[in-house]
Amino acid sequence: MQVFTIAPAGMKPWWVFLAAGVLLASIFAMLAVSMLGSRTARFEVDAGGLRIRGDFYGRRIPAAVIRADEARRVDLASEPELRPKLRTWGTGLPGYQAGWFRLASGEKALLYLTHRTKAVYVPTRAGYGLLLSPDDPDGFVSALKGMAR
Repeated sequence: MQVFTIAPAGMKPWWVFLAAGVLLASIFAMLAVSMLGSRTARFEVDAGGLRIRGDFYGRRIPAAVIRADEARRVDLASEPELRPKLRTWGTGLPGYQAGWFRLASGEKALLYLTHRTKAVYVPTRAGYGLLLSPDDPDGFVSALKGMAR
């Protein structure tokens, strides 16, 4: 009996394997950051504005842009126009939405949302709203209104 082995392939299959591995590792890292952000995000209110710290979508929003006098606690079950309808650039995991969404009203909004009954809606002068889930919604609204004074 004679046995013949396959001729060795070039490096092309290894490059495809490496690219797929990098892609999968990147997706896993992004999911891990999002999951961590869902547990550790925070909202810092000071005289200068609001800083959102969390995953990829955190930012500083100057006090001059925030319409703090119109900020209010909302229950998305009773205010359907504020429900997130379309994710444009963000994270949508069960129990956690973060990033840029379109609301049912058509408004663009930055979300850090974990509880639909404990949410705060904050309009801005920058062409978008904020829909956030602080652990103390009433205290958060009070802090925003205090920032405006």
